[in-house]
Amino acid sequence: MTSSAGGVFIAGVAEAPLGKVADQTELSMIALACREALDEAGMTLRDVDGLFVSVSGRQPVAEVAEYLGIEPSYVDSTDIGGGSFEAYVHHAFAAVRAGRCEVALIAYASRQRSLRSRSGNVGRDRSLSGQFEAPYGLPRPIGNYALIAARHMHQYGTTAEQMAGVAVAARAWAATNPKAWARTPLTRGQVMDSPYVAEPLHALDCCLVTDGGGAVVVTTAARARDARKSAVRVLGMGEKVTHWMVSQIPDPTITPGVESARRAYGMAGVAPDDMDLVLLYDNFTIAVIMQLEDLGFCRKGEGGAFASPERIGPGGMLPVNPMGGGLSYNHPGMLGLLLIVEAVRQLRGEAGLRQVTEPELAVVHGIGGACFGSAATLVLGSN
Repeated sequence: MTSSAGGVFIAGVAEAPLGKVADQTELSMIALACREALDEAGMTLRDVDGLFVSVSGRQPVAEVAEYLGIEPSYVDSTDIGGGSFEAYVHHAFAAVRAGRCEVALIAYASRQRSLRSRSGNVGRDRSLSGQFEAPYGLPRPIGNYALIAARHMHQYGTTAEQMAGVAVAARAWAATNPKAWARTPLTRGQVMDSPYVAEPLHALDCCLVTDGGGAVVVTTAARARDARKSAVRVLGMGEKVTHWMVSQIPDPTITPGVESARRAYGMAGVAPDDMDLVLLYDNFTIAVIMQLEDLGFCRKGEGGAFASPERIGPGGMLPVNPMGGGLSYNHPGMLGLLLIVEAVRQLRGEAGLRQVTEPELAVVHGIGGACFGSAATLVLGSN
């Protein structure tokens, strides 16, 4: 196999069954999404020679390969948390450019709502956080993000009302998406009146708990020409890992997205002001505020005022998560793959009532760990 020329593209995307999925397994959900994404790409499972699967989904990459009936020559199960899928696009890009594979399939599924569990751990938690933080009683990840939110509020004057505005914007977008889990209109008052889960975070400051997943096909320019729909070009990428435990966080108000975004913008030759569309990992409302700061859309400390529903919601100047995000659309334990799916659909112009007007550039940003420990950023273009 020779190195690819002419760029690397996302040629197909698909969601797995979403919401509460009682009639599927994670493996069958993955298979459904993979077949749909490959069909968009004008391919079948026989074309796949690279497979990228997160072990956080409890499906080892070899098991998924066997279930799909494929024998990939290149595999990756890197786990940096919910943003692993943005990192997989980065890794797939490098593998395709190096000629290590030609058709890379990225897949994930979770039934965390149906199974009432996010973890496959059995017995005592021997992880670093399990040994050194859990004994103090801080719930993960909600307690960690509560500490981060409290620090941001103390240091910059961010308010509960401003955080609530992020949830309001997400719900307004979700109202335009028939696949969204929560579509009932929401007010700031309702968010702030919802019970505390870990002060200062209210229940409606927190993401959904749903089943779901999806698939993404990354390939060469030559293979992308066979796609049934317009392929989306991967223009820039960046990754950064700084810590895992909240006790080791370098600065609670600064995320590794500062560096991953800088690298992605630099590779693509663009700036934040060039973006028509923003997909952010909204596990908590404070996370959106901080990512908008660290990805360069506003100054540090100004994110609370910046992230108003009027700006980031429907009709706003900076569309953020137009499918409704993890706060209102779907959050199957790891959201990052679904951010990519939405970005591709928007750049193709096929998002229906939630379609952003003629977007040409999108930034997709995934985070990971239980406290902003990792970040991976993509810049995608419609041509």
